[in-house]
Amino acid sequence: MKPSLQGAFRIARAEGRKALLPFLMSGHPTPDAFANNLREAASFADVIEVGVPFSDPLADGPVIQHAAEVALRNHTTLSRTLATLASRDPGPPVVLMLSVNQVLARGVERFAVDAAQAGVSGAIIPDLPYEEAVDVRAQFARQGLSLIAMLAPTTPPARMAAILGQAQGFAYLISVAGVTGARQGFTTGTVDYIRRARELSPVPVCVGFGIGKPEHVRSLGEHADGFIVGSALIRAMDEGLGVGHVLGPLRAACRQAVDSRPHTTGVIS
Repeated sequence: MKPSLQGAFRIARAEGRKALLPFLMSGHPTPDAFANNLREAASFADVIEVGVPFSDPLADGPVIQHAAEVALRNHTTLSRTLATLASRDPGPPVVLMLSVNQVLARGVERFAVDAAQAGVSGAIIPDLPYEEAVDVRAQFARQGLSLIAMLAPTTPPARMAAILGQAQGFAYLISVAGVTGARQGFTTGTVDYIRRARELSPVPVCVGFGIGKPEHVRSLGEHADGFIVGSALIRAMDEGLGVGHVLGPLRAACRQAVDSRPHTTGVIS
């Protein structure tokens, strides 16, 4: 039985820590290295995000764009990604991040079936508009997959409420407007935005885009349920460093981060 997103966040909450969600690009830096990094990341992660490389990325910064280019040169495809995931050892839940074109090219129903059979728990589809997600969400639900919602600081309040009203698994909060990439810090506006989303969300809220240092986790830990690290992790691997070089300190910071108030969402209360 594939691991549960709901269960992963419940465990983190019960242990008094925030969830850690590392992002790996399938096929980067090589297919074998990706499989090894997937196993190593499982020692630190509550949920693992796996990017499926695409030739026309939507919101990726230069580090992740380069990783996708390397993966494409390595002939990485959705089918090969699913095969690698299907053969992995038991571990934390995996969610895919990919383009809606990759889902539509396979067919929504077939994609959902194949992903579920590979042990995938959900998918993030950044270029799938909320208004066009009804059928995808329904097809996913039939296979036990979560369609992960994404929000940005520029999302209007009414739209935020509508998106979160349909949220499954967890909500991915883009920390700042722009593309992925490590940042020095976050403003009070970011904190206010996370607070608003968390008050509305029936599922855990996780912050990504710019998370790469323990101080990022500690500064936002009072307000979020989990943290997504991508560019900092990919950059470390490009520099020849192991997954644990980045994830070890971040995992420790997740243990140190605490709430100032109890969480009231139905998923992890």
